[in-house]
Amino acid sequence: MEMNEILVIAMFVTFIVCLFSGFPVAWILAGVGILFAGIGYFSDQYLDTMTGLDYATLGLSVDRIYGIMDNWVLVALPMFIFMGLMLDKSGVAERMMQSIQALFGKVRGGLAITVTLIGIILAASTGIIGASVVLLGIMSLPVMLGQNYDKPLALGTIASAGCLGILIPPSIMLVIMGDQLGLSVGDLFMGAVFPGLLLGILYMTYILVYAWFLPEKAPLPENQEPFSWSIVGRVFLNILPPAGLIFAVLGSIFAGIATVTEASGIGAVGAIVLALIYNRLNWKVWKEVTFNTFNTTAYIFAIFIGATIFALVLRELGGDELIESTLSELPFGPYGIIAFILFVVFLLGFFLDWIEITLIILPLLAPVITGLDLDINGYGVVDNPELVWFALLVAVTLQTSFLTPPVGFALFYLKGVCPPEVKLTHIYKGVVPFIILQLIGLLVVLFFPALVTWLPSVAYGN
Repeated sequence: MEMNEILVIAMFVTFIVCLFSGFPVAWILAGVGILFAGIGYFSDQYLDTMTGLDYATLGLSVDRIYGIMDNWVLVALPMFIFMGLMLDKSGVAERMMQSIQALFGKVRGGLAITVTLIGIILAASTGIIGASVVLLGIMSLPVMLGQNYDKPLALGTIASAGCLGILIPPSIMLVIMGDQLGLSVGDLFMGAVFPGLLLGILYMTYILVYAWFLPEKAPLPENQEPFSWSIVGRVFLNILPPAGLIFAVLGSIFAGIATVTEASGIGAVGAIVLALIYNRLNWKVWKEVTFNTFNTTAYIFAIFIGATIFALVLRELGGDELIESTLSELPFGPYGIIAFILFVVFLLGFFLDWIEITLIILPLLAPVITGLDLDINGYGVVDNPELVWFALLVAVTLQTSFLTPPVGFALFYLKGVCPPEVKLTHIYKGVVPFIILQLIGLLVVLFFPALVTWLPSVAYGN
């Protein structure tokens, strides 16, 4: 084994070990990158190796960091984050919760269906997992427990519905994926629509079947308001504002009227207008949303910088060639290699956040995917259909990382707003069926790539 290969493996091992120290991930990435740049330089100078690392490597990282800060596509990140946080404060979700709950009140499991529908709408209007899970937990968990819902069913529904925001556009994860892979963010947004809706449909189907066979786990409410067209009208009026905002943001992108960056500005302004209309906009809300936007953006960009240094040193050591050659030599065939990669990403999701996986692993895998003999139909109008399809496969796989213990962030977001009688074991038990449903959705997208490529092709074909 050559010195470069030893250093590549040692870099990954050092990074994983340092994760358990509790030190911020951004500084671990940057620190490990600088450390191994120094080790490579030292070994070249004093051990007569040929790692190819010198002071110029760290100099290149400065140029890469400048490229991140000068990237106009990434301006969409703070704008979408601001939009999601402001919408959470606008009261839109509470209004939808009341009206949709009245609409499905006579349906067994209707309250859980209501939570899932609101999760889908929040996903398409916020894209902030922590905010969505916390908001759904605060709004719906007391109601579900008060209606004697089974704790695991209630908790699993809330956690899984809140996680849809990482996949359904506008998703900040897809913005980052587009930037890292050199893909059109519009292609990724359109490609994610059907997989995201598929997961929502799987969730609701499971809830209805579960409640049908185990009615005591999802009892009907007492003194429920009878169905009337006035309830339908309330639902329509309460869904219309966020739906209009979603249409303005995604419609402007899909129609080619605005870029993703410009559309994110439309979304931020629209969220402010909704908060103003519902009389929720004040200095306290503005300050809280702005500060939280700064914190979340700084967290993401700090990891960007650390991952840039880590990935640069890794590539200078030949890490991308090592990974590509290792995967290409697997005796599984093209689709077997993809299945193996997705399995590894799924396992990494137990320990790493989606940001680290997206920034470190995904760019290293792109050459492997483009080199495989895949016949993914882009209908002649989608650029790099294989890579777009693969990116969405990884996105669906990363969706599970929010629910899988021990580092499933949605589990801890939800636990933070649960009453004392709700244990973490209740949450673990509740999310297991939804993790299985996500894996089923992943298999559907794997075997039917047209779910990803058809909508972008129709949009561009017209």
